Amino acid sequence: MDKIVYLNVLYDCYKELFTEKQQMYFESYYWEDLSLSEIAENNNVSRNAVHNQLKIMEEKLFELEDKLSINKKKEKIVNLLADKVDEKILDEIKKIL
Repeated sequence: MDKIVYLNVLYDCYKELFTEKQQMYFESYYWEDLSLSEIAENNNVSRNAVHNQLKIMEEKLFELEDKLSINKKKEKIVNLLADKVDEKILDEIKKIL
């Protein structure tokens, strides 16, 4: 899986563990495709501060998944149920997970 896609998947799982500012940096960079300089300018911080926070978040996301495996478990559950329940129920289960 592409690193950026994987980071977004992990972010969906662990988003609430980050500060509002970190969430805003992540979403601005990965979802809105803003540059580090644009994010820094919008928030009156240095480009380096934004870069450091994003690196900290990336490392923390990988660390959380390593320790907790929430995304891995979610994928296993969905794969196990995929053949056993209809599509509508599977979609509801995905929303819960």
